[in-house]
Amino acid sequence: MLQRHLTAACAATAAAGALLVAGLSGSASARPSGSPAAPTAAETLRTDAAPPALLRALERDLGLNRRQAERRLANEAEAGATSGRLRAALGAHYAGAWVRGAESDTLTVATTDPADVPAIRALGAAARVVDHSLAALDAAKARLDRAATRHAATDTPEWYVDVPSNALVVRAVRPGAARFLLAAAHVDAPIVRTVKSAEHPRPLYDLRGGDAYYIDNSSRCSIGFPVTRGTQQGFATAGHCGRPGSTTTGANRVAQGTFQASVFPGNDMAWVAANTNWTATPYVNGSSAQVTGSTQATVGSSVCRSGSTTGWHCGTVQQLNSSVTYQEGTVTGVTRTSVCAEPGDSGGSFLSGSQAQGVTSGGTGNCTSGGTTYFQPVNPILQSYGLTLRTTATGPGDPGDPGDPGDPGGTWAAGTVYQAGATVTYGGAAYRCLQTHQAQPGWEPPNTPALWQRQ
Repeated sequence: MLQRHLTAACAATAAAGALLVAGLSGSASARPSGSPAAPTAAETLRTDAAPPALLRALERDLGLNRRQAERRLANEAEAGATSGRLRAALGAHYAGAWVRGAESDTLTVATTDPADVPAIRALGAAARVVDHSLAALDAAKARLDRAATRHAATDTPEWYVDVPSNALVVRAVRPGAARFLLAAAHVDAPIVRTVKSAEHPRPLYDLRGGDAYYIDNSSRCSIGFPVTRGTQQGFATAGHCGRPGSTTTGANRVAQGTFQASVFPGNDMAWVAANTNWTATPYVNGSSAQVTGSTQATVGSSVCRSGSTTGWHCGTVQQLNSSVTYQEGTVTGVTRTSVCAEPGDSGGSFLSGSQAQGVTSGGTGNCTSGGTTYFQPVNPILQSYGLTLRTTATGPGDPGDPGDPGDPGGTWAAGTVYQAGATVTYGGAAYRCLQTHQAQPGWEPPNTPALWQRQ
């Protein structure tokens, strides 16, 4: 197991050189002796709270037994924390991370500097030396994103940073279309890998239900994640499902709410404010287990989707920060997965363990032959619209006011979406964010070394 390997590696590193450990282990190394042990990443992210339906889908779709599914979720949580620490330590040399193996028990971290290899291995990860940093790949992709707003991209329906191959991958119906877009974006060939593809992704909406909602008494989509905004309750969903002012009814055809904001294309995000007959809960599709946070999963991690047409299906995260072109236009910043989906599943929930990942956007294929599905990450939705994910820890209008009596002070605030690399202060100390997430009560920096590293 990854967790066991990390423990042994850190102990060995401590014996070999205390300075290296201090540079990579953050607040854990500063914890006074005799104090309670810091929670593991798996404990922080509550992988033990994964819905039973999600675990069953993991077993079915990834060929696992229940114990393997549980170990996989725990290992993925630890991998996310470790890769976050290494990202902070390697700085500009960092070139991405991914997990592999049936139980995600092997974490690989890439760097452009061979001198970083010992530090990577010291934390139990495999090291790979590559030519391009993640920052360079992301910058090239950003140029493609901008070019797609000026030029038609229907014959280049998708592009993304693929960290295992250390390339910007462009999937194109015609190679000439890829060359045209790359030239328009001034992206150099050595950083690019072009893949011929006949796929034409489309938004997923409009079929029979389950846990569904209807837009203007016509088309159907799936609820993503219940949220609050102050005392207002509602849910996040896909932007292509409706426009501001569109009304919704629930699966029971009872009046439900109104779209408050929506973006599509560009992004694929929206939120619906519900009327007082509806209550936001931390549940997904009637599961008794609860969503506990929104920590972003690592490439290669398992991810499961629940939608009103096909229910629960699982696969893996293939690429973060992908761009995909639908008939309506290009959507950027989505996550590419191997999970299947079908029309009507749009807007539905993507989870990794008990952590909310995003809302279903579109894809290719179906759940009979398999396919590719993209989701709009949930954290940008929460951040853009000032929403708080409904979890076990929060109630309507209670994001955990940092000004409550007894608060130790600092810039950290519950309800804020923090990106990996962000810095805050808390209780007189400075911390660096290791994994993108929305902060919530109980996840204060000193209590969550999986999410925060003391500086």
